[in-house]
Amino acid sequence: MAELVYRPVVGFAQALFKAWDLKIDCKGSENIPRSGGAVLVSNHISYLDFVFNGLAALPQKRLVRFMAKESVFRHRISGPLMRGMKHIPVDRKQGEAAYAHALDSLRSGEIVGVFPEATISQSFTLKSFKSGAARLAQEAGVPLIPMAVWGTQRLWTKGHPRNFKRSHTPITIRVGEAIEASKDKYAGAITRQLRERVQELLEAAQRAYPVRPKDAHDTWWMPAHLGGTAPTPEQVRAAESSAG
Repeated sequence: MAELVYRPVVGFAQALFKAWDLKIDCKGSENIPRSGGAVLVSNHISYLDFVFNGLAALPQKRLVRFMAKESVFRHRISGPLMRGMKHIPVDRKQGEAAYAHALDSLRSGEIVGVFPEATISQSFTLKSFKSGAARLAQEAGVPLIPMAVWGTQRLWTKGHPRNFKRSHTPITIRVGEAIEASKDKYAGAITRQLRERVQELLEAAQRAYPVRPKDAHDTWWMPAHLGGTAPTPEQVRAAESSAG
């Protein structure tokens, strides 16, 4: 079926990133299969992560169908685009339909993108992983492809104003080797292995990132354990508990 929406949107995004002069460093795209289903799994630090995750698959001539919260599909601008690109809406109160949709996509040979942390990590560290990605890969008989992005939080993330005028921002992407989702293993064990691999890729992306905060006012995007002023995971959990 012709991709009447996805490919033009990709072309627009690439032109926009070129105009912004973003410095995109992507390594490991060859680990994404050129054909057949796969579950692409990434950390989540920005509202734009899915865009850069998708760019990593382009060298392999693949388009990724991302699982995203259902409210994005109701938005008057993003909704038609998300539906046109055949992304998968997730109603967190009724996740069975999204799971079945993703499973059908995998079995038909699509790549499905999943953020197993479910929400953006405001500490910019890895949160706990939900087991849905592993269960999908097991049931569909497809591999898990771990990846990590870094730098996207500087453009647009939760709790901070978006800054699309920040030209020359480096974005670092690392894609790891496939993980087999054997049906002989527990989904929890596969999920732990997956999280460990994403953590390794995240640390590799952070080491490769070519810039550091330029002054004390620019440390917000660095996690506390790396010397930044982003809230710690414990602080984020405490804030969420008090707000809830």
